Amino acid sequence: MAAPAGGGAVTGPEDTVLAAGCVLWRRSPFDGGLEICLVHRPKYDDWSHPKGKLKRGEDALAGALREVLEETGHHCAPGAELPTMRYLANGRPKRVSYWAAEATEGDFTPGDEVDRILWLSPTAARNRLTQPRDRDLVDALLDSLHRA
Repeated sequence: MAAPAGGGAVTGPEDTVLAAGCVLWRRSPFDGGLEICLVHRPKYDDWSHPKGKLKRGEDALAGALREVLEETGHHCAPGAELPTMRYLANGRPKRVSYWAAEATEGDFTPGDEVDRILWLSPTAARNRLTQPRDRDLVDALLDSLHRA
C-alpha cells in the first residue's frame, strides 16, 4: 500500500482507496430487539455505517474498530467479516472492508465528521441508509447473527 506524496488516503492496487468499517449493532435496552447504528455525515448529508480510510500500515480490522470509536464513541467486539464493498468515490476506485461488531460501551459526542447517530431496527436502518449498497450489509449482518 502506498500513500500519495504529502499524505492522503492509503491506496492499494490501481490507486484503490482502502477503507474499513463495521455494521455496529446492539440489543435494545427497551425490548431486547436488534438495533443497528447509523451515522449521519453532514458534509454529505447522508446516513451510512461507520467507516473510514485506513492509515498507512494499518490493519483493516484495526482501522474499522478505530473508525467506529471515532465516529460513534462506542467500543465494540468484532464478529464475522461481512462483504467487501467496491465502488467509485470521487472518480477513484474504493474498497471498504466490513465486519459485524457488537457495541459494548461508550457514548456519542457530535462532531464535524458525524453530527448524529441513530439506533434503528434492521428494517428502519435499511430504509434510512442513503446508499443502496449499504442495505446489503444489513442483510449480511442478519445472516451472520443467525449462523452464530
